[in-house]
Amino acid sequence: MDRFTALEIFHKNPARVAYTYDDLIVMPGHIDFGLNDVDISSQLTRNITLQAPFVSSPMDTVTESNMAIMMALQGGIGIIHSNFTTEEQAAQVAKVKRFKNGFITEPVCLSPEHTAEDVFRIKSEQGYSGIPITDSGKMGGKLMGIISNRDTSFIEDPTSKIKDFMTPRSALSVGKDGVSLEEANEILKASKKGKLPVVNEEDELVALISRTDLQKNRDYPRASKDKENKQLLVGAAIGTRPEDRERAAALVEAGVDVLVVDSSQGDSIYQLDIVKYLKETHPSVDVIGGNVVTPIQALHLIEAGVDGLRVGMGIGSICTTQEVCAVGRAQASAVYHVAKFARKYGIPILADGGIKSTGHITKALCCGASCVMMGSMLAGTDEAPGEYFYQDGVRLKRYRGMGSLEAMSQGSEKRYVWDEAVAAIKVAQGVSGAVQDKGTLRRYVPYLVQGVRHGLQDAGMNSLEGTWKSLYEGKLRFEIRSPAAQKEGGVHGLHSYEKRLY
Repeated sequence: MDRFTALEIFHKNPARVAYTYDDLIVMPGHIDFGLNDVDISSQLTRNITLQAPFVSSPMDTVTESNMAIMMALQGGIGIIHSNFTTEEQAAQVAKVKRFKNGFITEPVCLSPEHTAEDVFRIKSEQGYSGIPITDSGKMGGKLMGIISNRDTSFIEDPTSKIKDFMTPRSALSVGKDGVSLEEANEILKASKKGKLPVVNEEDELVALISRTDLQKNRDYPRASKDKENKQLLVGAAIGTRPEDRERAAALVEAGVDVLVVDSSQGDSIYQLDIVKYLKETHPSVDVIGGNVVTPIQALHLIEAGVDGLRVGMGIGSICTTQEVCAVGRAQASAVYHVAKFARKYGIPILADGGIKSTGHITKALCCGASCVMMGSMLAGTDEAPGEYFYQDGVRLKRYRGMGSLEAMSQGSEKRYVWDEAVAAIKVAQGVSGAVQDKGTLRRYVPYLVQGVRHGLQDAGMNSLEGTWKSLYEGKLRFEIRSPAAQKEGGVHGLHSYEKRLY
């Protein structure tokens, strides 16, 4: 057969060279199926299946509840970062588990004693003026009325009390707790209102449904949901210190589906101890260990009881571990060797870092990864934490490594210093920067899905399971690209060009 098997490239390697994604190119195969016939569903862990093999990284400029919700709706999963207090991180998990598509579960509320000035301020800051009014001024209070643009159009005195101009409860159409999106839509049509408060039997506000949001939201048939409660799947990161056991308990109580033990180097007594503890104490929750880049590291964590492995060390766009510590591995080699070894034990691996394009995702999957974890690829989206800003006319968002001094000062030092000692001198293993605006995940993730499907189709593979079978049977073929070939494989020979993703 033409070209080289993975075994020939990664094992029969006389030059003893480690390879990155850019070093490899996948050989085309025969296509006898349609693009939409390509099945990219995959295992995140032994017990969790995702319809899209995408995971957002537990970084404080990447994954909080908004990111985790949209990733799960699109068939992936988000891992909430641990630069929160225990209570804050558990609350983030609870937000994801409470989410219902089309329902606003935490609307801004006011009380009858607030003033028109408060309404104007919220409209200025948040961009909307449809505000439910409860007796406490908070979600969960007894519904007293609602404020809309129509109510405030002719208010000139900013000190006017809301109770004097709001639409009262008696004039409102409401939905009862448990109402479906279809039923809510019919109520909004009949009432010709823009907002529908949802109340429980005590007439306490439990959600708000907006006509505009209802029109934007659609069914997400590929959404990642737990089998029992049909709630969105969500993960959370913890460290290896003693206090992280209490953090884990709070996250499990909040409903977390998978815990990711977050260490830059996962083969330590500290991680092995906490993995064993988690599997004994919380057996219903899957645990992903890491990070690892060699089979021997993986073996120790598999023996400790992990349900998945996170692979990658020092290859993220904002990571400087290889430069500072001189330890790590090129990512394509790390993924192939660990995945091949872990497969014998039925443990999926998560390729973490080094992803710059859909082509890199496809290469990671073709090297044996079950899923890919992304940081910079998702950091510039609407759902990532932080505000947009402009620099030289380009719309950007902040992005920083969890090994940067800024992130370490917020709590992520435990990812790099595993025992209880406090380092007198912090050694940065990451940098802070900015990434370009990528828009909303509603458009971006479908683009990633289709890009991966195109890649697998060109390789003649109609499923990930079939891809891995071909990989280990030697039917999936690769070549190593020279620097000139890598240059030729990108945009070249143009005076100028505009690159649009979708």
